[in-house]
Amino acid sequence: MSANKGLYPRWAWALTGSGHFFTESIALIKSLDAVDLFVSKAADEVLRMYKQDLPEGTRIFKETTASSAPVGRFYEGLYHTLVVSPASSNTVAKAVFGISDTLVTNCFAQAGKCRVHAIVFACDTAPEMITMAPKGPVPVYPRRIDLENTARLKEFDDTTVVESIEDLEAAIAARRLHLAEKAAPVDG
Repeated sequence: MSANKGLYPRWAWALTGSGHFFTESIALIKSLDAVDLFVSKAADEVLRMYKQDLPEGTRIFKETTASSAPVGRFYEGLYHTLVVSPASSNTVAKAVFGISDTLVTNCFAQAGKCRVHAIVFACDTAPEMITMAPKGPVPVYPRRIDLENTARLKEFDDTTVVESIEDLEAAIAARRLHLAEKAAPVDG
């Protein structure tokens, strides 16, 4: 058991069923202290496809209840940041239209209602992309609606939408800095 398992507030990280930068997202989770991981049913399948192990010492909540009961933790002030990475086009579309019928979309909705900052790594950000599938790189061509939904999500309050793994790393670093500055004592 990790010493950080009981440290709060902490990072909430939600995994969707997208394979786009999935392994890189897992690596980033492993680089953070004090993470609660929310794993959708689809993400649980992708974890097995990509042969990824979840980080040791991380509290893991899987999608096992219809009401997404673990999201009540947002109301307890347990999280300073929600990261949704990778965010599938399905998750982005539901988030944009206020649909919260999965563990991940419920996390996003509750984070917004509790004013917990969200960082979303949207997968569909360009008309043509290369993504890594379990057997290697493949070209993908996001639909216009997927690109439009990503653009709409960028308009949400207290939400940072990133379009690359480098942008995600930078957003996490910026959030860490913000949290450190907020926690620093004020000289009087």
